[in-house]
Amino acid sequence: MGWIPSFSGALAALLLFIAGIAICARPLIKRLFRKAVAVIETDPFPNNLWEMVILTRHISPQTLIENSMRAQEGVMVKRPLGSPKKMPDFQKLTFLPCQLDRLPTSEGQAIETRTVIGPCAKKPLELEIPLMVSGMAFGIGVSEQLKLALAKGATQAGTATNGGEGPFLPEERKYADKLILQYSRAKWAKDPEILKQADMIEVHIGQGASAGTPSQVPASHLKGRAMELMGLQPDDTAEILSRMPGIHRKQDWKKLIDRLRRCTGGVPIGMKLIPGRVEQDLEIAVAAGVDFITLDGAQAGTKGTPPILQDEFGLPAIMGLARAADYLEKKGKKDQISLIISGGLKTPGDYLKALAMGADAVALGSAVVFAASHDQGSQKALPWEPPTQFVLYDGDLKEKLDVEEGAKSVALYLRSSVAEMKLAAIALGKNRLQDVNRSDLAARDPVSAAMARVPMI
Repeated sequence: MGWIPSFSGALAALLLFIAGIAICARPLIKRLFRKAVAVIETDPFPNNLWEMVILTRHISPQTLIENSMRAQEGVMVKRPLGSPKKMPDFQKLTFLPCQLDRLPTSEGQAIETRTVIGPCAKKPLELEIPLMVSGMAFGIGVSEQLKLALAKGATQAGTATNGGEGPFLPEERKYADKLILQYSRAKWAKDPEILKQADMIEVHIGQGASAGTPSQVPASHLKGRAMELMGLQPDDTAEILSRMPGIHRKQDWKKLIDRLRRCTGGVPIGMKLIPGRVEQDLEIAVAAGVDFITLDGAQAGTKGTPPILQDEFGLPAIMGLARAADYLEKKGKKDQISLIISGGLKTPGDYLKALAMGADAVALGSAVVFAASHDQGSQKALPWEPPTQFVLYDGDLKEKLDVEEGAKSVALYLRSSVAEMKLAAIALGKNRLQDVNRSDLAARDPVSAAMARVPMI
């Protein structure tokens, strides 16, 4: 054990050395600090570095950086993950717990979590929980590894996953017990033999982070499996149109919905929209005979779209949901057409508030992506790469995502969220998550009360 005194001596010497440097450097640091303060306090503003502080109070650092990118390249900036802009959400709503006026649910009572999407369809989509995985595109957006982790995780949790706007991925169908396929504005994934494999069809008309705008991706960026499944040649471009091909009049939507219903044998057929002209859009959707409507709020995430679309278009999820639920109730369709909400919901509290306001299910995007990467992303990506490189199709670290570990984390996240929602239902005196309603809510400010159509505290 003779090394112990030697080690102790070396450690003491190191500490003394560090202390000596600190003592010697302190006067220098002090002088430099005084000099910097003096310069800031005396230099006229045109020459003063404090101008940067003033500038960031007029223009945010986010805007400064994005404007620099525009000046550098002269092309559209494409920002990942959605808008950083603070928008109205569910945070200013609160639940009203039961105590004396109505008793909490007995601790021995099981809380029902099941939900049915498209109850009037020949083959409704029955889910064990009211949370599902939102549409994320293979190739155009995320990697095969992430898609499989999400499919397996959703299956373990008793819910559905969504194929997104990308090409049909056979392995996703293999591992997903319930698979929602998107009928998009692109050419791929339209073959009847593909559509027949869906448990539900979501006609993708618009979404929160991109509205209804066109996009193009060179096939060179999709080389490999995605390019093959899309049927592209190396010099082709994958294109998503701004309008649905073949739709020229309002009546054409019903023809499309009826054709998809016949093709798939009666699974629920619905539309995905960004909330904007909510009542006018829903009037057309209801007339078309949809079984469900997905509203993707303005806070929704994405692989990358221009800031103008993320920051300046569409209504927040809470506004769109309230107006859609009121419209369906007024038209006597609330029990016939299901409502799915997505975009910016982050916590079990958000999810249950959305159900209370009229949603039949919540579709999760960013929340389950980060759940899938979980500690893998932090341990394998940081500090040299952002976690997004771990899940994107063109990410440098996508091969490092362990699919089984990712699936487990997704399932655990969904189960944990539902467990919190069930406990909240007990505090509200309810036996089913779907029984929570607007009478269980109040708002902390008049704006939230008006948006959500609930009383203010």
